Amino acid sequence: MSPERGRHLVVPREAGGARLDRFLADALGVSRTELQRWIAAGRVTVEGAVRTASGHVREGERVAVEPMGPATTAARPEEGVAFAVLYVDDDVVVVDKPAGLVVHPARGHAGGTLVNGLLALGLFRAEDAGDERPGIVHRLDKGTSGVMVVARTPEAREKLKAQFQAHSIERAYRALVVGEAAEATHDTLYGRHPRDRMRFTTRVRSGKRAVTHVRVLDRLPGATHVECTLQTGRTHQIRVHLAESGTPVLGDPVYGKPPKDTHLRAVGERLGHQALHARVLGFLHPTTGRLVRFEVEPPADFGKAMRALIDPEAV
Repeated sequence: MSPERGRHLVVPREAGGARLDRFLADALGVSRTELQRWIAAGRVTVEGAVRTASGHVREGERVAVEPMGPATTAARPEEGVAFAVLYVDDDVVVVDKPAGLVVHPARGHAGGTLVNGLLALGLFRAEDAGDERPGIVHRLDKGTSGVMVVARTPEAREKLKAQFQAHSIERAYRALVVGEAAEATHDTLYGRHPRDRMRFTTRVRSGKRAVTHVRVLDRLPGATHVECTLQTGRTHQIRVHLAESGTPVLGDPVYGKPPKDTHLRAVGERLGHQALHARVLGFLHPTTGRLVRFEVEPPADFGKAMRALIDPEAV
């Protein structure tokens, strides 16, 4: 849609009760992310008044839209950011993110992120998304390695976001945890920690639902090798569910603590980050609708830590 051309719409009966951004996305064919930017800038009014993106429209209301020019990302291309590209087409790029790499610029990480590296490779256009997170539809923590998908177009981003919000994405992780983990499904409420707002917890009276399925792969001396399958995908979800069930991820600097066992502690310190790896990612391709699935085995340092747990003389 041309930024010079305003649009005037009347909410039809079938759209009554819809969120403003969703109504406009359906009516104009513009991504919700872009529409939210227009709404926040005051370029959308309902009956002459500014309304929030999450506000609901009613049948017969008149909506005026003044489109804005394309957003540009504040992130800049940076060569030398290390990650592996597993797959790329016109709509998506799938990468294997190493532990230690931050996904997008944020406070304390102005550069050197996955987004900066993708921009340097030309794998998506900066003008296709705003702010400092172009194309990002999900994240892995800095200390977590593994497979991620990034959208190359606004349309792909919206369709992938919808799948993540519907919890229809297949996601499986491998982890080394301290102690004897049990096979279990953790189905809990989930929210920010009441005293430390940088952390999350299941010990809340109200919150969102979080579901993690844990399967034991190997029993190790003082530790367990597990597979965790996400039914929901809350921030830090696997780390919190494992820690609050008594078996924190080895090396987790936030939800774990140094093991009493000196060998376990040494293995975690040598690893230098939480022993958590996103191994499987499956989703419907945003354009073809075909199921695509990617698997990435844990990195060398994960394997080295596991061998050290099995046999201290092996490393």
